[in-house]
Amino acid sequence: MPSSEPTLGAYQVRLSAPDDFDGWRAAARGLAEAGVPAAAVSWAVEGEGGDLFALGAPPPPLRPPGFAVPREFLSLAEAAICHRNPERFALLYMLLLRLRENRNALEDRADPLVDRLDAMAKEVRRDAHKMHAFVRFREVEDSEGARFVAWFEPDHHIVRREAGFFQRRFSNMRWSILTPELTIHWDGRELSEGPGASQAEAPDGDPVEAIWQTYYASIFNPARVKVKAMTKEMPKKYWRNMPETALISGLLAGAQAREAAMIDLSRHKGPAQPVADRPSPSGAGSNLAAAWQALKADALRCTRCDLYRCATQTVFGEGPLNASILFLGEQPGDQEDLAGRPFVGPAGELFNAALAEAGIDRERAYVTNAVKHFKFVQRGKRRVHSKPDAGEIEACRWWLEQERELIRPPLTVALGATAARSLFGKAVTIRAMRGSPHALADGSECWVTVHPSFLLRLPGEEARASERQRFVDDLSRVRDRAAELAGR
Repeated sequence: MPSSEPTLGAYQVRLSAPDDFDGWRAAARGLAEAGVPAAAVSWAVEGEGGDLFALGAPPPPLRPPGFAVPREFLSLAEAAICHRNPERFALLYMLLLRLRENRNALEDRADPLVDRLDAMAKEVRRDAHKMHAFVRFREVEDSEGARFVAWFEPDHHIVRREAGFFQRRFSNMRWSILTPELTIHWDGRELSEGPGASQAEAPDGDPVEAIWQTYYASIFNPARVKVKAMTKEMPKKYWRNMPETALISGLLAGAQAREAAMIDLSRHKGPAQPVADRPSPSGAGSNLAAAWQALKADALRCTRCDLYRCATQTVFGEGPLNASILFLGEQPGDQEDLAGRPFVGPAGELFNAALAEAGIDRERAYVTNAVKHFKFVQRGKRRVHSKPDAGEIEACRWWLEQERELIRPPLTVALGATAARSLFGKAVTIRAMRGSPHALADGSECWVTVHPSFLLRLPGEEARASERQRFVDDLSRVRDRAAELAGR
């Protein structure tokens, strides 16, 4: 590989910041069009020294010949330029010169230069993923009210690059992220940045952390923990910034006691009780309710797929946490999206009527959806339902698994093919699965039937009446089966 060391009298480019992609791009273009070789260029960041004998970068020719680079190179460069390797600017310029001569140079994965830059870009993206996953905000009060502050130590120069992610995700909050290199702030209108900070300037905790720790402790299962895999994905340097990781050592050390507590909680939950008969939250029940509230609060900020961008809000499940039946639909509709509750639109009205006819009290069931955001196509003023794809179903599956982990319903009813796919992890047909129980991975039962909206779309009154009665019959069998399971 050619050396990236500058020669005496080389041109020098001074960039405004360690992640100054736009500055690098403009300078590199001018240098390449002027025919300056890589060995004759010295790259430096303002305030970080440089070559005393170097010249300023030459301007591009008056009539630059111009050349295009593949889109993949720009994506690679935008990531790799955030790496801490001081040679990154020179390495990218070398690759740019090669692409000028051979537009397909990126396709040679055996090329050490391409391989090295690709590895650097992957490390930057991994660091960005960790920032998304491990930043934990804590609430503080200032002169304008509540502000949320987080501390993070990135491995690379990713803070400006990832600021937009947090701006989109927490657009309604006032927040600051402190890092050793710089700080970024969002006031609800615009982003700003400031000098680096120390961890001592970040808050230690807030009342919300207690709820989150309760939730984490409630769902923690020592039998599922793989310590080596966990520390590989979540290095210990991040642990001190995350409220839940402070619990891990104690939870692992008390694994046997934790297992006994989980079994005891399962025994005391028992079959679903009418709302009026359930005792006031206390002890294990109070912990369960707090855990569910923490889960719902986290889901309201969900950005696991792009559906959150257009939907009004996350529509989470509702119902008693000791429900013996969990009904799972596809996704919220237009009215559910606006109300923030599942099954309140036309399909919800039909669903409620069918439940009543089958002798099932909706207030004693837990009702939720496989996908928590409304997916639609805008047609004039109307928002027309659009079926979620496999990626969106899979992204939202995590929330469903956490709901089922807390509620542990003996019987789950999949309303439609999307719901069934979410539960079984693969596409299934209602015709093949309808009318009989199917085992889920946790040992509970699943019954599959149609979604109420299917009945609304059927042409002809006779067909609608026939299929509606079949749907009620399915629900009646579910009612009887739930009673059998409760009596065991």
